Order: sequence, then C-alpha cells, then structure tokens
Amino acid sequence: MIHQFETVIVGSGGAGLYAALEASQRSKTAVLSKLYPIRSHTGAAQGGISAALGNVEEDKPEWHAFDTVKGGDYLVDQQAAHILAEEAIQAVYDLENRGLPFSRTPEGRIDQRRFGGHTRNFGEGPVRRACYAADRTGHMILQTLYQQCIKNEVSFFDEFQVVDLILEGNTARGVVAVELATGELHILAAKAVLFATGGFGRMFKITSNAFANTGDGPAVCARRGIPLEDMEFFQFHPTGIMGLGILISEAVRGEGGILQNRDRERFMERYSPTLLDLAPRDIVARSIMTEVRAGQGIRGDRRIDDYVHLDATHLGETTLATKLPDITSFCKTYLGIDPAEKPIPVLPTAHYAMGGIPTDVQGRVILDGAGTVVNGLYAAGECACVSVHGANRLGTNSLLDLVVFGRRAGQHIGDYVKQADQPQLTAAVADEARAWIAQLTDGSTGPHGGHIMDEMQVSMMEKVGIYRNADDMKAAMDDIQALRERYRAVRVQDTGRAFNTDLLEIIELGNLLDLSLLTAASALNRTESRGAHSREDFAERDDDNWLKHTLAYLEDDTVRIDHKAVDISIWEPKPRTY
Repeated sequence: MIHQFETVIVGSGGAGLYAALEASQRSKTAVLSKLYPIRSHTGAAQGGISAALGNVEEDKPEWHAFDTVKGGDYLVDQQAAHILAEEAIQAVYDLENRGLPFSRTPEGRIDQRRFGGHTRNFGEGPVRRACYAADRTGHMILQTLYQQCIKNEVSFFDEFQVVDLILEGNTARGVVAVELATGELHILAAKAVLFATGGFGRMFKITSNAFANTGDGPAVCARRGIPLEDMEFFQFHPTGIMGLGILISEAVRGEGGILQNRDRERFMERYSPTLLDLAPRDIVARSIMTEVRAGQGIRGDRRIDDYVHLDATHLGETTLATKLPDITSFCKTYLGIDPAEKPIPVLPTAHYAMGGIPTDVQGRVILDGAGTVVNGLYAAGECACVSVHGANRLGTNSLLDLVVFGRRAGQHIGDYVKQADQPQLTAAVADEARAWIAQLTDGSTGPHGGHIMDEMQVSMMEKVGIYRNADDMKAAMDDIQALRERYRAVRVQDTGRAFNTDLLEIIELGNLLDLSLLTAASALNRTESRGAHSREDFAERDDDNWLKHTLAYLEDDTVRIDHKAVDISIWEPKPRTY
C-alpha cells in the first residue's frame, strides 16, 4: 500500500511531535510510530528542561551556552550551543502557552531547580535553570504536543515499524514500514522525511532506556550509506536503581540529595569540590565507579554489583511527595524503600546517546565532513547529532534539544516542501524490505534472537562501558561481528501475521547489532579520554589530535572512519575543572 504525504516523520516523541506540529501548518503531515505516541520515551524524562529564565536567580543564555560547551568537553559545536541556549527561553514559554502545567513559584512564575553542570557566571557556582513539572516534565511535554498535533489534523500511523529509507540519488523520497497489526508492508511517499526515533540504550545490559529504544532511525540511515557521528560517546547516568537501571532523576540531587559511600562519606567533595553531587554526569558516574573499584561500595567487596547510596532522607516527606512524586513511587515499587526514611541504592546506568545521525542546525542530515546535505532528509532528538551535547550531555538539555531542534526542523521542512516535487513511487521501492521480511519468515529454523541480544548487551556493557581499553573494545568488536554472522540465520518462530512481536524484536536486534559495531569501532578509534569516553590506556584529553567529530560509515561488515571539524568559534578549549 502506498500513502502520499508531503512530510513523513518517523517517531512520536518530543522531537517528532514538535516537528510535526510545525510542519503540519504548511504541509500534509504524517507521523509514523511503533508506539502509541504518548508512550514514547520522552515521557520517561523526569527532572526538567533547561532555560535561562532567571525566575529564581540571575541567569543568562550565554552562561547556559558556555556550560553546554564545557560540559560536553569542548566537542560541542558552539554556534549550535548558542542557538540552543538563546532559543530555550522562547521554547519554554511556547510550551507554557500551549498548556504545559509547569510547577510554579509562590509568585506564579515557572519554578526552576538546580541540575548537574549548570552554573552562573561561567562556572562560579550552581544555578537554578531547570524548569520542571514535578518529576514528570517529559510526560507533560508529550501530552501537550500530542494534543496540539491532533488539533492540527496530523495523520498518525501508530504501531508501524520503519524498515527502510527510500533514497533517489541524494534525495529522500519516503520510507517503508511494517504494520504490526497485519504484517503488511506500507510505503509512505513524501517530499521530506524526518527521523526522530530516539536513542539506542538497549545495546547495553543495564539501561534506563525503554524496550523500544533500539536505534531504528540511525540503523536504517547507516545501511543507506549515511554516516553516524560521535557514536563513541554514550552517557551513563550516575543514578540508576541498583540492578535494574531504572532512572533516579538528577532532580533528586538538584533538590539536595547526597551521594554517599559505605562510610557515609559525601565522596563527591573529593572529585568535584565546587559542584559536588551536581557535577556533569560523566564525572559523577566515574566517581561512583571509582569508589566501587576501591572497595568503598556499600557491600565493600569490589563486586561488580556493588553500589552507593543516594540519601534524600533529609529532604523530608513533604518535599519528596510534592517535587519528586514519581521517584518516591519508583523506590517504593521496585525497592520497597521509602526515600524519606532510607537512602536509595544506585549505580550508573546506560542512558543517552550523544552521537547519532549528523545534522546541521536546521535538522538537515549531512553526508560527510564537508557538510553535504541529503535533500529532504531530516533528523532531530536523541537519534540526531547537531552536535549540542559533544562528549557529554548536561541534564535537562535533552528535552531542550527536542523542542528547539524539533521545532527548527519542522519549520525548515515547511519551507522545503513548497519547492520540492511529490515523489511518484511504485511498489518496487519496497522490494528489498519485502525480500528481507520474506527471508525472516520463511519457516526455516535458526538461532534464537533472544540469546544473541543477551550476548550483545553483556559484551557492550562489560567492554564498551564506563571504562574502556583497546583489548576490551577489540574483543567487543569480535563478539559483535560473530553475533552479526549468527543473526543472518535467525528466523521468526511465530508464524502469525497479526502483532508478530517475534518479527519486531528480530528487526530491532538487527538495528542494535549494527549500532553496537559502529559504537565499538568509533570508541576503539578515538585514542584519548573525553567526556563520557574514558579510556584507561589513553587517560588524557588530546586536543591536538582529537578535537574533531567522528563520522562512522557502515560498509557491509566493516566500519570506515572519517572526521569533521568541531566549531570552536566562541570559546577556546580549556581543561575542564569543577
């Protein structure tokens, strides 16, 4: 079946919905999603969205931009960071005007809290910059934007899994997707395609990411010759629930929660004397693991599952109930702990991809280090790399990235489609996808995809995790290549067509295997430590050789590495101290 639209957006999280909201004002727009939109992973973002409103204390966009650049260990493109910080204020007020119920100060203004790495006056001390709706900020953004898209008559294709991107030369023409309800292939022809498929944390064993976060957009693009940028930089959030990885928001520390080791020492005083528990996430995550490695975890025997405590008991029941209700509920549900009475056991959890599909500040996908644009192809949100997060994203900048660059991409699409031709596609454009699905469902026997998934996740967690070295990463690449070879023989065991989750999971596994290979290869190639990429064999940052972005091309069973320049047009790179 072929559907005709001017704009097709793949993904229904914050970036996809904001882009749809803007594009739908000037073009016939469809959103394709493998989930019902308000189940998208944006809803799991708890703590807030950053903007220098200055509602609680003095703040300026240039301070915000500087924190973003410094927090990203100077791999951030600085003009993009400037746009992010400058447009943050209007983005937040636009969300408020569209109906988002922010928490309020006693005077009725949008309230703001502290978050890691956000400072006043270029690093003097922490500042309250995170605008929030209790600890449900992402969920509120989803609800608000989805309602507005319905109002604008955006068409929704819910529970459709994208399997291919249609390119004619250097121009996007649409996508191919499987309808989960029927197993049928659909072709969505469009003048413009935007990927907003979110992250790919499911490549790791312990992650805060939802089961749906399998990197569908980046994987599809990589198989069509588009490079992925800075894949070596994957953020581990310092505070996941021990053993589960479910996120304990940075908002807990923003409200005054304290990290403690087995001696009840506030150990961040030794690692970040200025920002303490609200240092950037890469620093806090490494600090926790350093304590565990030193036998200062709560069990104290250097076991891999040792943990530290996040103590919020001093905040009191009222503060926890009003400002952190979901976190309080998570602790009671998953740990049987009331955080007003006992500290929370936490360990770092794989959380956020700084890398992804390379784009310019309009959301247009670029093909190489020279900035060649793929006509009609856009990306926004976690699946994209602008790059405003560099080597390490600051907390609350993720939701901001969604709305600022989702909106900018949607606006640019609105202009682009007015001068672009509507593609005239035939069923033949889906032949590759059709043959692949037929192979997966041909009834023959093969290895179990679930076993391959488990082995991939363990290998990535243990060998391409918080601490890295060449031997481990080479071993991880060998593991992934062997798993990709086994994957070629995987077949669907469920022969039904309606809601065949077996087929869906095999498609997702293929995406994660490709992204795991690109991640491991990019990490092995970068012989320095920067931000979330921490190498034990190259412990120092190396600006002379590595102040550049990685572009990784997937070419069959190999990865080709190229680079592009980092924009350092505002601030010269300096050592990062907190």
